[in-house]
Parts: sequence; structure tokens; C-alpha cells
Amino acid sequence: MESAARTQAARDRVPRIDPYGFERPEDFDYAAYEEFFSAYLVVLTRRAIKWSKLLKGGGGVQKSMTDMNRTFPDNVKFRKGADPCLQRTLYNVLLAYGHHNRDVGYCQGMNFVAGYLILMTDSEEESFWLLDALVGSILPDYYSPSMLGLKTDQEVLGELVRTRLPAVAALMDRHGVPWTLVVSRWFLCLFVDVLPVETVLRIWDCLFSEGSKVIFRVALTLIKRHQSFILEASSFTDVCEKFREITKGSFVTECHTFMQKIFSEPGSLSAARIARLRERCRARLLARG
Repeated sequence: MESAARTQAARDRVPRIDPYGFERPEDFDYAAYEEFFSAYLVVLTRRAIKWSKLLKGGGGVQKSMTDMNRTFPDNVKFRKGADPCLQRTLYNVLLAYGHHNRDVGYCQGMNFVAGYLILMTDSEEESFWLLDALVGSILPDYYSPSMLGLKTDQEVLGELVRTRLPAVAALMDRHGVPWTLVVSRWFLCLFVDVLPVETVLRIWDCLFSEGSKVIFRVALTLIKRHQSFILEASSFTDVCEKFREITKGSFVTECHTFMQKIFSEPGSLSAARIARLRERCRARLLARG
């Protein structure tokens, strides 16, 4: 009893705010996280050295209203009482980008992406240019008024699942669940508020260095790894709930292992194949009007 009390007292003293400012849930497994992170620090150090060499070599990103109160309500740095309050920084970045890219202006979802960039760079200017690289180059038409790029890529994922995981595709068809309903937040927010922070940052590393194909790798890995669980769904609502559940747990928390899996489990995913699927799906969407 005394040992249990000491353990609980120690846990009570641990801050419930993670290094990025997000509040941890009451049932957060601190012991498992500490075990994971102690090993992951070695990986972080190794990757920081690689990124430093890459950026020094000239491979950096070139420079080429809003839902303020709903952006990270569980992050202390975005609360009005924070000093400084990152809501103002976020507003400045999104406003500047709206003037810079009038074809896009502001689209819901950009606030979460820009918010993460601000948390990671601590710089309005760097966040602005990284946002420009994402919206203008890496993910064209994701955030345009028609969102044609976003809709196209959701259709592409559906086609990939149909050929690689046909049982899941059949389940979706049987219950009439559109892909946009279960994965739109994955694509629109680039897994922010979907997967753990460290995992999202590793995905974004690949997104900036290798392009948007990594989004399909992440989605396919999540679905393939949890295929049996998803196939247990017996209704429309159940399917949606299963897709929410597969973004939780140790598989996605242990980000280094997860990133290794996204480059092995989906198998070959060539840029040429993705381009062909995008062309076909885009034409189909345009034909529907």
C-alpha cells in the first residue's frame, strides 16, 4: 500500500503538459512513454544531425478569418492567458498567407497545420514559408475553394485499398461509408490531432523531403495493420468508430518503428502509379460536377 501511494504521489507531481504545450489525458501511460522516449532520444539525435547536414547543403525549403479559438484548445501556448499567446502569431501567419495566395485565402484545416509549424519553428516567417511550400507546392488544390486535390487524393486512397485490401473496400461499399468521412481529417490536417505529436513530426519530415506520397503510405499502413479489427464492424457507425480507434495505441506512439513500417507494409508505391490514379480520379470527380 505504501509503495502504491508513493507511486501515485510521484505520478501526481509529473506535469500533465507535454513539451509542445499539449495537455495529456488522465489515463496517459507515463511509464510506457518514458520507456519509449528514452530509446527514441538516440534516434532524435541521429536525425537532428542528418537534417542539419541536409539544410547546410542547400536542400532547405525555399521561400517561394480564422478558427483561432478552436485551434489546439488543449495547448497552453494557444490560450488567451499565455505569454506570449500563439493565437496572435497564428493569426498573423494565416492573414499574411491569405494576402499572399488569394486563390486559396483561408481554408479550414490550415489553422492546425500552421499552428504546428509555429510550435516547431517558433518563427512567424519560417512558418509562413513552410506553409507556402505545403499549400502551394506539395499539396496543390488541397486548400483551394473546390478542394479538388484533397477530394482526388481521398479517391486515390480508395482505389489503392480496393486493389491491396479488397475486403476493407468491400466493407466500406457494403455499409455505404464514403472515404471522405473517415479519412478527410487525416489528409486535411496532415494527421495533426489524429496521431501523436512525435509521429506527426516524423511524417512531416518525409512530407517535406519526399512529397505527398507519404500520406498514402501512412493511411495504408494504418488500415492494413488493423484490417482484422476494421472488418469486425457491423454497421455504418461501427466502421467510423473503428477508423477512429486505429489511430490510437502503441503502434502509432512508437514513432520510429511506425515510420519504418510505413515504408515496408504498403509495398511498392511508385510516383508514376500515384500520378495515374490521380489523373483518373480527378477526371471522374470533374465529370460528376
